[in-house]
Amino acid sequence: MADWTDAVRWNDQGLVAAIAQDALSDRVLMMAWMNREALEETAATGAAVYFSRSRGRLWRKGEESGNTQRIVDMRLDCDGDVVLLRVEQRGGIACHTGRESCFYRQLADGDWQAVEDVRVDPSELYGKT
Repeated sequence: MADWTDAVRWNDQGLVAAIAQDALSDRVLMMAWMNREALEETAATGAAVYFSRSRGRLWRKGEESGNTQRIVDMRLDCDGDVVLLRVEQRGGIACHTGRESCFYRQLADGDWQAVEDVRVDPSELYGKT
């Protein structure tokens, strides 16, 4: 019997795109990458775990900021190359900029403009381990 993670189409780096969506509001919160270990740990623990390309290691969402994501539902798209995590965003902040969502810039008048305010100063979020 095949492992359930074999249905995922991993890219050349062994990663798959993962989109975190608020399970209550349906708002897209963020996009990150997962490797097989991150996906398996996420499924086993019910807490979002990603792979940080810049750090070269697993990144447990909220490990520094305290803003964790509890998994409500996990889905795989029709091509098998994107995972959708429907989450309960604990702490209300998904973005490292201190905003609810990483998608806070909107194209207007030929430029990307911030359309959401910072909820929490990022310097207050990090180093809280």
